[in-house]
Amino acid sequence: MKTTALRRWATTTVAVAATVTLTVTAAAFGGALADRAGAGSPAAAQHVSAADAADAANAAAGHGHWVDTWTSMPQLTEPGNMPPAPYTQDGAVFADTTLRQTVHVTLGGRTLRLHLSNAFGGAVLPVTAVSVARPVDGRSGARAIVPGSARQVTFGGRPGTTVPVGAQMVADPLDFPVAAGETLTVTIYLATGQQSTNITSHPGSRTTSYMLRGDHLDDADLDGAASVNHWYFLSAVEVQAPATDRATVVLGDSLADGRGSTDNGDDRWPDRLRARLAQHADTAGTAVLNQAAGGNRVLNDGLGPNALSRLDRDVFAQPGVTSLIVSEGVNDIGTADATAAAQQAVTADLINAYRQIVLRAHAQGIPVYGATLTPFGGHQYDDAAGLREASRQAVNDWIRTSGQFDAVLDFDRAVRDPQAPRRLRSDLDVGDHLHFNPTGYQALADSVPLRLFGPGAR
Repeated sequence: MKTTALRRWATTTVAVAATVTLTVTAAAFGGALADRAGAGSPAAAQHVSAADAADAANAAAGHGHWVDTWTSMPQLTEPGNMPPAPYTQDGAVFADTTLRQTVHVTLGGRTLRLHLSNAFGGAVLPVTAVSVARPVDGRSGARAIVPGSARQVTFGGRPGTTVPVGAQMVADPLDFPVAAGETLTVTIYLATGQQSTNITSHPGSRTTSYMLRGDHLDDADLDGAASVNHWYFLSAVEVQAPATDRATVVLGDSLADGRGSTDNGDDRWPDRLRARLAQHADTAGTAVLNQAAGGNRVLNDGLGPNALSRLDRDVFAQPGVTSLIVSEGVNDIGTADATAAAQQAVTADLINAYRQIVLRAHAQGIPVYGATLTPFGGHQYDDAAGLREASRQAVNDWIRTSGQFDAVLDFDRAVRDPQAPRRLRSDLDVGDHLHFNPTGYQALADSVPLRLFGPGAR
């Protein structure tokens, strides 16, 4: 492994909690690592004003707290979404490999920390070194980083960590000013790789990641790297934010995960909702956390664990969450048999599941906003007898009228064709009659009432 300034160890005070959260004071990074994108560097200078504003808000609002600014839902990686050869071998993945990924954050702050997940790993995840940097041109999916902007990430003061099977590891706080809506680059080097082909990822990233054999943690560009549109191992980024900042979680499927959106364009509907929130002072402090996955279902496992089973991990365990948007159920209806008995059963089970989600969230003091299910007329889910459409209508009627949800987001009304309400508007349809194009995702975001996310909304 190369010996560079980026790899120097920082003297730290370590507090190890039962949740495996490892913390150090931000001041610990002021010495040996100050030469890397420090307060006086050009890469950091352009972000000082945003960080200073956050500091001022912290001072006004109190000591501040940790809030997630970005998340991705961890999943077991299917064979078709594994890294390409030679990065996947018999019984091992990412041996002697540098992995570079970008994430588009929602809230800003001066201090951040990363989460690495081995939730579905078949073996321990040995991480040799990690860095955070700024991508060239600030773009999602960028391969190159701004020279001199990289900062070492540590875990209990050490440059690497081993994540146990089924666990996550939270890095030490890192003094790295980040603005709201900025894109970050996270580079991971794995010397030995993970000794299993069961690995944790988020396949539907719609964001390009890069991999290259060897230790290239500090390289400005990964020339010759292979690329895929998946995230691996990285599950969250937190920032230390003003006490009034907060987060809303989107519990969803491929419609929230952004199938049909622009690769590296950050134009899924949760992204566009966050862009709207950022334009108003009373909602600008709300992060939007996308905990969705393509093919996900409320009742049964599919692509990723079912929504009921992942509430604790993906919602309640996330710091700073003050509201929850539930936007899934279409896959439950669409994968249930097109018979009267099966559709009656899935309708009743979905309604009961929504009640359970509301009950459990309210026990945590979290209001829940229910989104109506959008049309799928013309898609393979649409059976000739209209039984699945009848289920969709029955579920939507319940969402609108039951009073169980704290508010209703009527996505169905926002995007259905007025002349053929079983179908999406043609100008919003990506072409498969289920998913949306970027204009459609904007329409969903535009239909959400912003008053639900102000400081007093809870």
